[in-house]
Amino acid sequence: MDLEEKKTAVIFKALCDENRIRILKLLRTGEKCGCRLLEELNVTQPTLSHHMKILCDSGIVVGRKEGKWMHYSISAQGAEYAIACLKALTAIDVKGEDQSCCEE
Repeated sequence: MDLEEKKTAVIFKALCDENRIRILKLLRTGEKCGCRLLEELNVTQPTLSHHMKILCDSGIVVGRKEGKWMHYSISAQGAEYAIACLKALTAIDVKGEDQSCCEE
């Protein structure tokens, strides 16, 4: 897997906030309206919009507009890509072993 640093950073940015983790936990049971997320999180609408933009930009969450409200759900494809990024970043590459510069 060829990792683009910028795209990978956007994914991990989405995962590095407590509110966004709470949002993902709420979305695990299926699509939720923004009004429901507001009730559950006890945040303001602008704060929720900020967090949802970051999650949607990462590709982990998708949104669709219905009336005046947005409905959000976890993107299976986005979640798979995030998992693949983590696996690729943490895979040990024995072939690419660096030789210590401090050998005596």
